[in-house]
Amino acid sequence: DVACANRPLNMPVKGSRLSALYEHPLYKRSVPPLTDEDTLFNVNTDIRFDPKAAEDQAWNTEGNMDEFSPTGELAADSYPNWLRFHIGINRYELYSRHNPVIDALLKDLVTQRITSVAMKSGGTQLKLIMTFQNYGQALFKPMKQTREQETPPDFFYFSDFERHNAEIAAFHLDKILDFRRVPPVAGRLVNMTKEIRDVTRDKKLWRTFFISPANNVCFYGECSYYCSTEHALCGKPDQIEGSLAAFLPDLALAKRKTWRNPWRRSYHKRKKAEWEVDPDYCEEVKQTPPYDSGTRLLDIMDMTVFDFLMGNMDRHHYETFEKFGNETFIIHLDNGRGFGKHSHDEMSILVPLTQCCRKSTHLRLQLLAKEEYKLSMLMAESLVRDRLSPILIQPHLDAMDRRLRQVLNVLSECIEKEGYSYVVEDDLQGHQGTDHAHTGPRRR
Repeated sequence: DVACANRPLNMPVKGSRLSALYEHPLYKRSVPPLTDEDTLFNVNTDIRFDPKAAEDQAWNTEGNMDEFSPTGELAADSYPNWLRFHIGINRYELYSRHNPVIDALLKDLVTQRITSVAMKSGGTQLKLIMTFQNYGQALFKPMKQTREQETPPDFFYFSDFERHNAEIAAFHLDKILDFRRVPPVAGRLVNMTKEIRDVTRDKKLWRTFFISPANNVCFYGECSYYCSTEHALCGKPDQIEGSLAAFLPDLALAKRKTWRNPWRRSYHKRKKAEWEVDPDYCEEVKQTPPYDSGTRLLDIMDMTVFDFLMGNMDRHHYETFEKFGNETFIIHLDNGRGFGKHSHDEMSILVPLTQCCRKSTHLRLQLLAKEEYKLSMLMAESLVRDRLSPILIQPHLDAMDRRLRQVLNVLSECIEKEGYSYVVEDDLQGHQGTDHAHTGPRRR
């Protein structure tokens, strides 16, 4: 295992396990040199980043221009953190490993004054769009269950509640796995009266506020499934927990393409999906663009591991930035259905992984299974920084260690059957992201 060649066996990690992890050679690989084609925005020549030229009201509202330099010329380091996050997005990653802007943005999500709130349309459950004083925006998912409540065994995956703590934990897990494909998420305690009801211009939302018999402030909003007085969200008396996920750039500035996940579920109470009944399904996928070349199929395998560790069955679609075509990472959005059952491992999530995996991911998973870099301990250390800590109860942390062993077992069985070089795609030669020589996983 080359992953640990640089470190004496079982050497205890002093101090922070996370710091030690990020110092490991597997977490030191750099992205290729970036051209204008590889960055989402070209700040120097892009008129959209000049506040004077911007049509977007955000820059021009209510004389808040004193936040910016008097000339209207903005140095990138004086941009608000949400914009610096957007500018850092490139073909290979949503944010870089040690980008200080991400921690600053997480802090903003928790401390910035909320200036307006609106309901997000679509979806089965209530989500709010919150705008802050620095014009950043985030998606707020309110707390619906306690940390201890497991998904009832008779619930179908598509009728389960979304969990605010799953959104927070997913961001931390994605970062520890070194995928960095989940936009930053932080937990926040929100005052429902001052920070939602009093600042919303959304009449439909405002009308659903009421005081409960227990004298708590409640609201239920409008949505297609769980928006009624029976499913009202109530504060104690008016505080509510929720997750705030930083928005990606506006679709008018950076279009995204939505792809159907080839291993999506049937979303039907009786029917099975094609992949559940067709043993040759993966071979068909491998011959279909964009899975027949580039890194897309390997990215799906990464997402499979990510979802299995969380127990998330609800991955029906994924998105990419249109500018980068097919040669780019997939964005891991909407993770609220993870961490529902710590007592059950949904092995069907791993079906795609029985086909192939990338070497860098395989080595990192082996690393996270070692005692000194134990995944549950790393997650606990990372999550303790969140304002709503503890985010996950211990059984969920333990479940991740157990599931990680299962992922490695599935891979080693495949390797035994098919041979290492068939199953594990070597993406460590040369630069990450430049495996254009690779034309999809090898065929039998």
